[in-house]
Amino acid sequence: MKQRVRVHKVRTRGDELRVLRAEPGPGRLALRDDHYWLSMYADGFGTAQLIALWSLAARSAYSLVYLPIRANQAPGGGESESEPVMLDLVLAHHSLQFPASSWKRVRARLGRGVPHTASTPDDDIPGYSDIDHARHWYREYRDHFDFDIAAHTLFIKGSARAFREYGAELRRLADDGPAQLQYVSETGYFDVELYHGSPHGYSCKNVPGSLYIHYCAPWQV
Repeated sequence: MKQRVRVHKVRTRGDELRVLRAEPGPGRLALRDDHYWLSMYADGFGTAQLIALWSLAARSAYSLVYLPIRANQAPGGGESESEPVMLDLVLAHHSLQFPASSWKRVRARLGRGVPHTASTPDDDIPGYSDIDHARHWYREYRDHFDFDIAAHTLFIKGSARAFREYGAELRRLADDGPAQLQYVSETGYFDVELYHGSPHGYSCKNVPGSLYIHYCAPWQV
């Protein structure tokens, strides 16, 4: 998988932080905070870009993977119980221990960056049927995601295993989404759900515990 990015290096607290900012692609992507849950919308090309970024995050333990999409409009018809807030997305390996509260300052210092094409194996993110999803419910399983929000940005933090295994849900969107759309004409979406912490999902630090990623046809903006 290939993903065009701009590589930024920012000095912070005496260390150098690397940020991989995704370049715009042909797909549609939008992310918003609906207060009780998080909603992401992706068409076919957008889903492919997400899979590539998930793979990049799994292999980039010392980088933040940044997708600037909060200016994008979500498709009409999505449910929200209050005024939604549009968000960017950052994927981060948990070992980096980057505090989301520092993001606004880091983002302001990114500059132009250096163009780069990042490549990862096409099979880096496994297929949905290749994962033992039941073990995600085991008490001893530790490779879960952690959500945080700062400066209009959703942070998804996890291990390489978490990005690969939960990335299989994105593979399911890509594989089954086009065919499923004909059966979900009422909503227009086929979705998967990712959780903060265990699959039971819960809110932490006033951050919703569930992220719904909706596969949908390209929408007008």
